[in-house]
Amino acid sequence: MSKENGELNILVFTCNWCAYAGADLAGVSRLQMPTEFRQIRTMCSARVDPEFILYAFRNGADGVMVAGCHPGDCHYIGGNYRTRRRMALLKMLLQQFGLNPKRLRLEWVSAGEGQKFARVVSEFIEEIRKLGPSPYRKQGAKHGQENITCPEKRG
Repeated sequence: MSKENGELNILVFTCNWCAYAGADLAGVSRLQMPTEFRQIRTMCSARVDPEFILYAFRNGADGVMVAGCHPGDCHYIGGNYRTRRRMALLKMLLQQFGLNPKRLRLEWVSAGEGQKFARVVSEFIEEIRKLGPSPYRKQGAKHGQENITCPEKRG
């Protein structure tokens, strides 16, 4: 996951029903956005396990954003409420690991908010640029640990 050329390594988890559709609308509308992020589509923001986020950071992600439906609009009733609680706890945990909690961001984006998706992604990437590369990216490259086994594939 690490990049040698200094380009940022940003991961954006988007829920299928709202945030992913908002991202699609931003693309179809040809809105200007930085290209330094990779998007992972999930059925619900609540399906983003905190372990996935920790795995991303451990393997050199400079920032992770989770984007889901607005509270009260979740297709799975209360998924985004669970996500909000998890992300708050995860930010505290990141601080304990020595990572700036600003490297993790939670956003609510509906299907019709393509402009908002483009804006929050741009803001997040600019904030990560100011923070610089993740300290874990440097450590992983230095110690040759880019290929840590995925938590799901451990025996």
